Amino acid sequence: MHRITPATTASLFGIEATRRVEHAAAATLPPHTLMQRAGLAVARLAMAIAPHARTVWIACGPGNNGGDGLEAAAQLKQRGFAPVVTWLGHEGNAPPDALASLQRARAAGVAFAEAPPERWDLAVDALLGIGASRAPEGTMADWLQRMHAAASPVLSVDVPSSLNAESGAAAMEATAPGARGTGAAARFCLSLLTLKPGLFTAQGRDAAGEVWLDDLGCSAFDAVPVAWLAGAPAARTRLQAAHKGSYGDVAVIGGAPGMAGAALLAASAALHAGAGRVFAGLLDSKVALDTSQPELMVRDPATLDVGAMTVVCGCGGGAAVRGVLPRVISTAQRLVIDADALNAIALDPGLQTLLAARGRRRQPTVLTPHPLEAARLLDIGTAAVQADRLGAAQKLADRFGAVVVLKGSGTVVAAPGALPSINLSGNARLASAGTGDVLAGMVGAALASGLLPALDATRDAVWHHGDLADHWPADAPLTAGALARGGR
Repeated sequence: MHRITPATTASLFGIEATRRVEHAAAATLPPHTLMQRAGLAVARLAMAIAPHARTVWIACGPGNNGGDGLEAAAQLKQRGFAPVVTWLGHEGNAPPDALASLQRARAAGVAFAEAPPERWDLAVDALLGIGASRAPEGTMADWLQRMHAAASPVLSVDVPSSLNAESGAAAMEATAPGARGTGAAARFCLSLLTLKPGLFTAQGRDAAGEVWLDDLGCSAFDAVPVAWLAGAPAARTRLQAAHKGSYGDVAVIGGAPGMAGAALLAASAALHAGAGRVFAGLLDSKVALDTSQPELMVRDPATLDVGAMTVVCGCGGGAAVRGVLPRVISTAQRLVIDADALNAIALDPGLQTLLAARGRRRQPTVLTPHPLEAARLLDIGTAAVQADRLGAAQKLADRFGAVVVLKGSGTVVAAPGALPSINLSGNARLASAGTGDVLAGMVGAALASGLLPALDATRDAVWHHGDLADHWPADAPLTAGALARGGR
């Protein structure tokens, strides 16, 4: 068993692949072995979370996820804890493994109740797991609401009940972000056999909390992943003989009247992320110089030789960015398209054609949409994007032949012909104006260095952007300006 962190590199598997792993493992083991292993793993993590718990409420569903909870109850009872089980199953139709664990729990002297105890020190959600096909109702919904509104920690078995294991969409408000009670209870999830992508993107990170994995000794079985956690990038040291030309030129084109700040944030981020030279091609001709950062060279966008540069286009571009996009898309050596440039492309089939043609020429291109911008490009609703973040990012990548960074909780990075990845660095402190412009500038600097292919360079930049937030001083406000300077 091990904890998943932002530095973890791991494969992510869908529901069907997980079931194939389970069936293959069960075929090689004595009956009931997998559930016994799962129950023991749940009990071990429960004891680590609440070592002094007097009462552990274990809410068990009618299927095998509930069986894992029943087995955990037996294990906890044998170790001196006081589990109280509420079970929604019936002996007449319980799965064989769950029925065996029910008998073991009774033999161990576990207390069963019709309703949750008045107080508990830890709640274990063993109601649905990956078997959820619709939102919980009735008694099950009531139990979920109670455990997530209480101040005591919650441990979910395999997947938080009502969370889609593949997409991270929450079917029930109790497990959705912002639904916690005043106690703001800690959340934990023990993923069994495999890691599921829904735990790490959309609403999954809030619902699952701290994720652990126990493969139950079945790691040798082959399965095809649907995505992966890219983890922390390798550390890289600059050569002593390097010079400013070694790490490329970045041109940030954007900053229409009244929005120059967005372009300057991106340019500052590119500068502090290591670009050799940074040009700010501002669409507002009245801004001549950022006196606080004289290293940034302000230019008329029309004078920039974009064919020899990495261009970051769109930050604060407003409607004015539309006029520069045909030249930029057609000629930029490397290109990062963000914000208003993405919106302009979504509204213009001609620009979409140019962008797709650029992809066919395999010119390095990165799109950095948030969910609404992605929805506009795909001509669907934002909810549809959030319901399948991996699929939406991959569709955009395939359509335009570009690397796509679908921002949000559990940022997805996709590219044609590659397995999409989910980034785990970063936190809610990044939810403020300008941090997306900073990310665009950091991606631009990573591309300009030429040290890595576009996909790898983008993944690295996305991770470093989040890692800055993860290590931000607790007593200091995280602003986009300070983030662009690397926290300095």
